[in-house]
Amino acid sequence: MKIGILGPGRMAGTFAKTLVAMEDVARWAVASRELARAEEFAREYGFEKAYGSYEAMLADPDVELVYIATPHSHHFEQMMACIRAGKNVLCEKAFTVNAFQARQIRQAAREAGVFVTEAIWTRYMPSRRIINEVLASGIIGNVTGMTANLCYPVTYKPRILDPSLCGGALLDVGIYGLNFALMHFGTDIVKVDSSVRMASTGVDAMESVILHFADGKMAVITAAIDCRSDRKGIIYGDEGFIIVENINNPQMIRVFDTDENLLKEIPVPEQISGYEYQIRECAKCLAQGRTESLSMPLEDTVFVMELMDSIRSQWGLVYPMEK
Repeated sequence: MKIGILGPGRMAGTFAKTLVAMEDVARWAVASRELARAEEFAREYGFEKAYGSYEAMLADPDVELVYIATPHSHHFEQMMACIRAGKNVLCEKAFTVNAFQARQIRQAAREAGVFVTEAIWTRYMPSRRIINEVLASGIIGNVTGMTANLCYPVTYKPRILDPSLCGGALLDVGIYGLNFALMHFGTDIVKVDSSVRMASTGVDAMESVILHFADGKMAVITAAIDCRSDRKGIIYGDEGFIIVENINNPQMIRVFDTDENLLKEIPVPEQISGYEYQIRECAKCLAQGRTESLSMPLEDTVFVMELMDSIRSQWGLVYPMEK
């Protein structure tokens, strides 16, 4: 699978390092709005071609999958350009600015018959299956709730505080907590409560979101861009609880009884970076002629975007391009 990268930033660098360690993919092309930057990135990570415009790379007939690693605010137009060019897409989270854009991408991709999926890497990791198997085993009894948090002090990055780039905690880190809850509790949500603390620039600096599920479960999600949390996901049952270390990239899963005795400790398989799982799934789907991922189908992506829209509406947070 010949991969092209659109936007050679920090995340693209991690993605490229992962490709270097993989044997079944080709580092084919990289595109930037500045040719010199693309050429430097191509030299560093061993890509065959460098392009000084996105359009030039999309015109390359050999590019089979485009990885988009630009700010959220740019994803919609760039995915549309890929779809028009007949290119398959792996787009970083958040997929789009809002659900309206996500639904448009879904429709365009289906009409064009190209593969498009969101690069929310935890959806593809083996930890997802491991956690669900532990829950299904009944070891912690009747499950009634969870907490999950992800907070990083990243306000030093100009993008994070910029409303025009859809900065803030929700689309950048809160999305992981929401996906964690949905992966393990499902999507039958009957009520959403939330509270927010805004940054001076008008983006959300910290929030707590409570998801109420039809079966009575509750998930409390906390996210922030101006402090550091323990990043744990804790799932509660009447016979014990599960602690997942780092919901952004699970590293260890521990199971305890009601007296806090450790019942089971499950290490997550060693990985290159964690990005490899989504890359392998893209390759598998393309080989099978699929146009959507099994781990993150477009219906699920649209659902998450709709959920985040509803949360933002509670705060009155509207991005400039939505006005």
